[in-house]
Order: sequence, then structure tokens, then C-alpha cells
Amino acid sequence: MKTLIISLLSLISFASCHSEPSDTLSLKEAYGDKFLIGVAMNQRQSSGLDRVGAETVSRNFNSIVAENCMKSEKIHPMENLYHFEPADSFVAFGEANGMAVIGHCLIWHSQCPKWFFVDSEGKRVSADELKRRMRDHITTVVSRYKGRVHGWDVVNEAILEDGTYRRSPFYEILGEEFIPLAFQYAHEADPDAELYYNDYNMHLPAKREAVVRLVNSLKERGLRIDAVGMQGHMGMDYPSMDAFERSMLAFASAGVKVMITEWDMSALPTVSRSANISDIQGYKRALDPYPDGLPDSVSDVWNQRMKAFFELFLRHSDIVSRVTVWGVSDGDSWKNDFPIHGRTDYPLLFDRHHEPKPFVIDLCDHKRDDK
Repeated sequence: MKTLIISLLSLISFASCHSEPSDTLSLKEAYGDKFLIGVAMNQRQSSGLDRVGAETVSRNFNSIVAENCMKSEKIHPMENLYHFEPADSFVAFGEANGMAVIGHCLIWHSQCPKWFFVDSEGKRVSADELKRRMRDHITTVVSRYKGRVHGWDVVNEAILEDGTYRRSPFYEILGEEFIPLAFQYAHEADPDAELYYNDYNMHLPAKREAVVRLVNSLKERGLRIDAVGMQGHMGMDYPSMDAFERSMLAFASAGVKVMITEWDMSALPTVSRSANISDIQGYKRALDPYPDGLPDSVSDVWNQRMKAFFELFLRHSDIVSRVTVWGVSDGDSWKNDFPIHGRTDYPLLFDRHHEPKPFVIDLCDHKRDDK
């Protein structure tokens, strides 16, 4: 079965490489020498069911990350049950297309099955039992893909915006120790794999400082940490480029690489849940103002801002090792249903027809002209 999947995906890769004019550079052809150009894949794409999405990935990207299939609730839904088939097809796709495969993620409080933290009577497990379960989960998953996965998001979103630790079950049972334990277990399972800490809102000063302290603490213990993943969930009015750049430089100064992960930029107005909107329909209209398409005036601003951030990443390519977008096309993005179901957004590099956005074309044309 695995051989069949790899053969199929190899054909997909071959077809996609010949689907566009030879003088049109893809993202990976244009900038793959600067850093890895990555994308999150969903299960339909990595299994080959979404052929157009798979072709877009194989043509434009040289790195992939699992959007959901490697999260603990998916891959380890019950204590003695692992569900590896979707993750297997994801890794096989990356191998068939010569990509750096990124595992996401080993320890995360969200999308973690409830059994992880309770015993047979529904009571919180002891610290020793949680350590055992963490070790079993990390060792089993990482060992299965040893030598095949380039790097792992070991711990995801453990620090709050004010720099304190999130009061997750991991923290409540083990305290701060759960993070170094996770890095230890992952390294023991595959000593050659890169290991990352990944989080959002990393441009905020208190969070930035807390992550720098975490990196230094792990290094002082002699534990491996190769990079900090700065989730790039952005809006038209946040974050400021200056604040984002300061965090990039701070993490690099701590002795790790910087990865731009989960990059997307909402093209819609930022509306708080606490906004003073008198009726539900008004609230929905404020959140979903462009259900039938993005106005040119808004699209122009979005493209300019995305291009400016990509150029920031290029300026710091000496410290940036990967830039990964969180989804293939606009239709795939989680932003479409956040914070209300059915919301229509335009946050990714390729539109709903899998055509590249203007800023992507501009960047690739500029690079082609240089060559």
C-alpha cells in the first residue's frame, strides 16, 4: 500500500512540474536557496484526493507540515490506539516530492485527547504517570518517522502573552518541567531530528522575553532546541513589522534559528468579540464584509503588506531557516470559519482557484529577471 501511495504521488509531482511555462519560477525555485518554503497540508491533499492542491504544493514548496493528522487527538485518540495512516501518507508525500517534512506537534494542550490527563476513575493522573504517557507518546510517534521527519514542533503554545505559563493540564500536573521533558524525550527518540518551540503573538515583548528565557534554560540543561517557530497569524493592522523583527533578532541572539510558521494574513477588518454591535446580523456583517470577493482596494493593501513581510524574511535569511504558510489556497484556510462559521477570508498565497496572488507573482518575476 505504501509503495502504491509513493508511486501515485511521484506521478503527481512529475505532472505538476510540467504544468506551467518553463519561464515561470515557482516560490521554491525563486527563494528555496534562502530558506525552506513550506506549507501546511490537509489530509485530502496529502492523500491525493485534492489533486489540484497537491500539485500546487509540489510545484511551489520544498517543505510541508502536517496541519492536523499528527496532533495527538488524531494520531493517538485512545491510550492504546494509534492512528497512523493519515500521517503515513503525509510523510510519504513529502518523501516522494523530495521535501523537508515537519512534524506538528508533539505536546499541545489543545487538540489533546482527554484520556491523556485522567485515570480510569476520571481523576487527574500523577506527575509520574503523565511523564510516562508523554514519553510513550513522543517516543512512539517520533520513532516511527525516525530519519524521515526533518524536524518537530515539540511544544506548542505553552506561554501566554504576559510571559507567564499557560495553565494547561501539562503545567498543572508537571509545572514548567513538562517542556524540557518533552524536548528530552523527542531527542532520545530521534537524535538527528531538529526540535522547535512554536507559539503565536511572539511579537509581544513579555512573550518574547519569556521565550528567550525558555531557550536559554533548555540550552543550559544541555537539551537540543534548533529553532523558535514564530506563528505568523497576522491581520491588516497587526503585528507591527518593527515588533515582529525585534523578536526575530532576539530569538536569533539566543542561539537558535527563526522559523516563520503558520503564516497567513486575514484580509478582513479586525473586529473584537466585545465590539459594540447592537444585533447579531450586524456583527456578522462586520466580521464577513466580503463574501463574494475582495475589493481591489483591499487586495492591493493586503498584497503590499504580505510582500513587505516576505521581504523582511529575506533580509534576515541568515537567521530564518523556514517560512511556512498555513494552508495551500484561500479555500483551505481555517480563517474562513473563525470566529464565526462560514466567514469568507482571503489570507493565503494562492486564491480559491489555486492561482498565485499578485505579490507572489511579483516576487517570482523579480527573481526571474535577476537570473
